[in-house]
Amino acid sequence: MSEYFKTTPIANMTGAYDVKGKNVVVTGGNRGIGRGISTAFAQSGANVVILCRNYESGKAAVDDFAQYGNRYDCYQCDISDLESVKAAAKKVFEFYDHVDVLVNNAGVATTTDFLDPDKGLSEWHRIIDTNLHGVANVISEIAPSMKAAGLGGEIINISSVGGVRVSGSKDHHNSPYNASKAGVDIFSRYLAVTLGDHGIRVNSIQPGPIHSDLDKDLPPSFIQAIEHELPVHRFGEPIEIGALCVYLSSPAGAMITGVNLPMDGGLLTVH
Repeated sequence: MSEYFKTTPIANMTGAYDVKGKNVVVTGGNRGIGRGISTAFAQSGANVVILCRNYESGKAAVDDFAQYGNRYDCYQCDISDLESVKAAAKKVFEFYDHVDVLVNNAGVATTTDFLDPDKGLSEWHRIIDTNLHGVANVISEIAPSMKAAGLGGEIINISSVGGVRVSGSKDHHNSPYNASKAGVDIFSRYLAVTLGDHGIRVNSIQPGPIHSDLDKDLPPSFIQAIEHELPVHRFGEPIEIGALCVYLSSPAGAMITGVNLPMDGGLLTVH
């Protein structure tokens, strides 16, 4: 018998996209793209735990999910704070006996010029601490138990097309966001290699223009470019990112790992 965990290929399309009963954790799953991801899993029959800073918002989300008939909960967590992550992970494993899917979605952005003498460097550390160190904090507390369970699983890190492009930076200063998302992409590929022997697949999704809480920070020129130049001529919706997460976590996604997958409406083809 092989010492390695081998994922199982689908034999036909029956249940190919089924995630019913899977135990899912979504950071920042209370709003924006994260809410779309949490909703997609809940509507697809998965159990969902949300980790977020705003407990009231997260609790409202899981209360709404009750209509779908599975198990849901929310725990307050600041992913940039390792002790907060440890406390939340302990609650996760009191709620679940194992985790099948971890989605690292929580993130922040900025509009501050890196060389701003007052806030440039502090904003750099704030963004990196959440978007990159935060992802590492959560994985360090969840992935070992996924390995120990011996059931395989999926880790999805929500990155951004901002990790591979910096066009528009003169109008929209976001250098720590760009750097953090580039780091998430390469970290995901590293984890795909090191966790593959345990049947844990790791991918990142690079959203492009998606309606979220970050819309308010976008310059008008960017919004106009989306409407006129983007091949799909619209912003994406959070539930569409959720649908991709469900696919990657389903039997149909069993051959996909180590991929940085754009979901950008063609943005990278034109900018």
